Amino acid sequence: MDWTHYRFVSRWPLPAPAPVVYALLERPEDYPRWWPQVREVTRLDGTSGAFRVRSLLPYDITFTARETRRDPVAGVLETALTGDLEGWARWTVGPAEGGCLARYDQEVDVAKPLLRRFAVPGRPLFRANHRLMMRAGRRGLRELLGTLDAV
Repeated sequence: MDWTHYRFVSRWPLPAPAPVVYALLERPEDYPRWWPQVREVTRLDGTSGAFRVRSLLPYDITFTARETRRDPVAGVLETALTGDLEGWARWTVGPAEGGCLARYDQEVDVAKPLLRRFAVPGRPLFRANHRLMMRAGRRGLRELLGTLDAV
């Protein structure tokens, strides 16, 4: 087993139509507005951006995300990740009862030296850290959707 390889799947049931959620997710430069752990996103060009994220554990992860697929009809946003994380991430947004389901898939190898050094003993903490980040993201997006309803 490669202790520095991770595969994550998160499912976010959201009370909004899929096209509304897709439109918010395709604007990563706005993520810091509603997702506290996404500390900074800097657009590099029309298809890539530099991210800095930090969850509960005291370290930042920085990476560049380059768009590899944008398909609003299928509800898919996919990026290639390079930097402290090497791999890919994908949002798939589709209709569901009461709104939509946003599914986040990520498969990465950790390149950050500190995380590689603590790969074996830290793995349960790193996975829990990711779960907390995703839970906060879902909560933040739900709150943002609630403010859009009020407008």
